[in-house]
Amino acid sequence: MTKPIVAIIGRQNVGKSTLLNRVAGKPIAIVADLPGTTRDRIFANVSWQGVEFTIVDTGGLEVKPQSTIAQEVKEQVEVAIAEADVIIFLVDVRDGVIPSDLEIADRLRQVSKPIVLVANKADNAKLETEVVEFYELGLGESLAISAYHGRGTAELLDRVISLLPAPLPIEAEPEIMKVAIVGRPNVGKSMLLNALLGGERAIVNDIPGTTRDAIDTLFDFDDQSVLLIDTAGIRRRGRLGVGVERYSVIRALRAIDRADIALLVLDATELLTAQDMHIAGYIQQAFKGIVLIVNKWDLAGAESTTECSKYIRSQFKFMPYAPVLYISAKFKQGVDKVMPQVCQVYQERLKRLATAAVNNVVQQAVAAHNLPRRGRKRLKILSATQAKVNPPAFVFFVNDAGLIHFSYRRYLENKLRQSFGFAGTPIQLVFKTRG
Repeated sequence: MTKPIVAIIGRQNVGKSTLLNRVAGKPIAIVADLPGTTRDRIFANVSWQGVEFTIVDTGGLEVKPQSTIAQEVKEQVEVAIAEADVIIFLVDVRDGVIPSDLEIADRLRQVSKPIVLVANKADNAKLETEVVEFYELGLGESLAISAYHGRGTAELLDRVISLLPAPLPIEAEPEIMKVAIVGRPNVGKSMLLNALLGGERAIVNDIPGTTRDAIDTLFDFDDQSVLLIDTAGIRRRGRLGVGVERYSVIRALRAIDRADIALLVLDATELLTAQDMHIAGYIQQAFKGIVLIVNKWDLAGAESTTECSKYIRSQFKFMPYAPVLYISAKFKQGVDKVMPQVCQVYQERLKRLATAAVNNVVQQAVAAHNLPRRGRKRLKILSATQAKVNPPAFVFFVNDAGLIHFSYRRYLENKLRQSFGFAGTPIQLVFKTRG
């Protein structure tokens, strides 16, 4: 099941990034009192009243851009509008209705999607009464909020989830390993897809994807059914323009949600960009397996794999478990290593451990390291067990889950990895207070 997408749209400096951080509950987007701070889309998974969705922050929209950067931002915002299930149109109550708001409203009235008009920076009751002037935008009643102070954001989320599409019924399907090919534009995703399907691969058939206009490819690899989810070359209905097709982050989100493993394709001639890191972060948030594919290695020059690996590891410290492969999809160099690596990661995700083995490792870890404490109260880990696979998840029963510190969580994860592997996949650790 793919998560619905909610896009925050508006002109510069109305507080879009502040709203994303408020809803996400943590500082994800860079916030500064300067217009144009956000250019790339930033996103976060959100759960409200048991409903999960992905919220996307966009750059400040100029309907008639006057610069190349503004044009690129507009193209990214157009993708966000096209892919979103619900759109939050954010305005500034202190500025009132200004011409750029009217231009954006004209654009949004052409979209047949739910739109929530939100007047931000209503920091007090007096400012809340001034939202009535936004009726002029022709988008109905506006909600008054203060993203910075958190006023009205609960009501906003209630409105948003009431407009999200109903989840589709889950259909039973055979055991198929789902692999998404994701990455920036022009890194060679389509060429990698073609290389993986070439030669002696037995293609079963092409089937329409569950995401808009994507074409998924089902094929066999060493008696394993594999569904390749391609995010390259996707064409949307209608005339969105050539520039819009260059940007694929939101489409990548949908593909990642559907997949078991993501192949994050990097460009050896341009390591690394913010967009690469955004996509990698989302893969980790979604607890999906990952293989880092450094493509165009034939153009890398004198740089060695050792130097490149050292740099990649320094940037991807948050996922040290990710394997790295160096390939040239164009010349099919190293491509034969991709699917065996993917299958290995998939097997790691399906690994199930006996409770006795898990508890043995956990007790050794507890004995070797001081347990966290608050005042006189010290953490006690009573037992641990593996709760599920794909992704691997472990439940720890403790005397007080509030005593768990991030560093100790990471320590326990490292001990589990040292004993049991789980290469290429994140693992979930859940702590529950017993008694």
